[in-house]
Amino acid sequence: MICPFCQSNDDKVIDSRASDGGKVIRRRRQCLKCLRRFTTYERVEEFARLTVIKRDGSHVPFNRDSVARGIALACGKRPIAEDAKRRIVDEIEEECIREYDREVPTRAIGLMVCLKLKDLDEVAYLRFATEYYRYNDLAEIQKELDALRARVKDTKDQTLLFPST
Repeated sequence: MICPFCQSNDDKVIDSRASDGGKVIRRRRQCLKCLRRFTTYERVEEFARLTVIKRDGSHVPFNRDSVARGIALACGKRPIAEDAKRRIVDEIEEECIREYDREVPTRAIGLMVCLKLKDLDEVAYLRFATEYYRYNDLAEIQKELDALRARVKDTKDQTLLFPST
């Protein structure tokens, strides 16, 4: 592993732990040249890689980092934990693999991000939705704001007051 600090290729593993239910191995490493520590993650690469169909019809490999970058931009300086953002990316990747055989449209990924961000943080959702839905004017944004205000917020793991029969 190349050290992110001094670019040396000489390190030792200090600690290894399974995370994400055993799907990922987290390794804590120490560079033997500069003695600084850094963390790496190992995950099994899927054989049947997903291909994303872009709006212009082009095909590109699914890239977790692209999804994470979009979520990070939407979250900006909001008080949202990095774990929450990473969990959204993991959930979206798993959902894409589960629901789509080999090709997933960009619109489907964007819609998944919108739904997850709406539950996580309304401001981050609105930032992402503004780009995703390509709003043309303030009236469209105001319409989305009104819909956000009017919606009933569902709190996860909360017992229903009036269960449906």
